[in-house]
Amino acid sequence: MNELTLEALKERLELGEELLAAKDTMFEPQDLPGRYGRVVKAIDAVLQAIRCEAVMAGGWAVRRHGFFARMTQDIDIVLPSGRFDEFLRAASVSGFTVLSEVPGRWRKVQHKETHIQVDILPEGGRLGTRSNLAPTTIPHPSALGASGSVLRYINLPRLIELKLAAGRPRDEADVAELMRAHSDQVDAIRKHLATVHPRYVEHFDHLVERAREQED
Repeated sequence: MNELTLEALKERLELGEELLAAKDTMFEPQDLPGRYGRVVKAIDAVLQAIRCEAVMAGGWAVRRHGFFARMTQDIDIVLPSGRFDEFLRAASVSGFTVLSEVPGRWRKVQHKETHIQVDILPEGGRLGTRSNLAPTTIPHPSALGASGSVLRYINLPRLIELKLAAGRPRDEADVAELMRAHSDQVDAIRKHLATVHPRYVEHFDHLVERAREQED
């Protein structure tokens, strides 16, 4: 666990203020300020070197889609399964350290300059907990909103899908907040989830109801 020092807390507060002030202009991962923007550009350099597409998921995508209070200290990306090892090799000579593999955890790289960690979610991986694995696997980035050899944000329906697949309390809270921000898209997202798995629809309906209760 990262120690929350006074310096780190100050940085997070300043970053939060900057993000909030520019929320109507930061539409792509490359627009992120400070060291997070530098990491995104470093990831882009790796993707372009190997001609690979990828999307950003996780907390930064949640923020991009309307939960502006969401903060995170790392970056989550989804890669095609067949490009995983190639990405790690290219990253290791492009400003990243490939961290030791931990059984049961996603592979990580760390940006040498900023010390920001990048969690790599592979296509075909299964989200969830050991006692409650998701019934589906992570789709190819092209199905999540990827375009070209630069990092893109995952689209909203797929972000909701992956959050439901992960199923942690934090992920459920993210879904509820996102649905408060996008109440006009509830039906469209529900239709998407119905094409993925019925368990997700049931879980989604519960979280939408929670979001509506919070507004009352």
